[in-house]
Amino acid sequence: MSKQLTKAEEQIMQVLWTLEEASVKDVIAELSEPKPAYNTVSTIIRILETKEFVGHKPKGRGYVYFPLIKKEAYSNQSIHKLMNGYFGGSFKSMVSFFMKENKMDLKELESILKEVEKNKKE
Repeated sequence: MSKQLTKAEEQIMQVLWTLEEASVKDVIAELSEPKPAYNTVSTIIRILETKEFVGHKPKGRGYVYFPLIKKEAYSNQSIHKLMNGYFGGSFKSMVSFFMKENKMDLKELESILKEVEKNKKE
């Protein structure tokens, strides 16, 4: 999966990842004001289907939509793209940047390191 989402597509995916399946009206209900038009959301969902991020099944007289890609898989791909595009593929450089720019404290860094160690063992 190397497809990127636009900001609008990502907003729709965030709703679908949370709800797990939803109609267009359900998605609109979860979005903040000002609410987008029904046709706008419907079009974005169709684009997400074309990109193979979303599937659908019939329900009543309409459809419900559901994510085909897990949020974790997309997040992981996005982080790798960020790391490769801006930090020369170096996790160390990326963490160093966030420490400097975001004033990360030692507790946060220790927490990240524990998570990295835990994931190495799995």
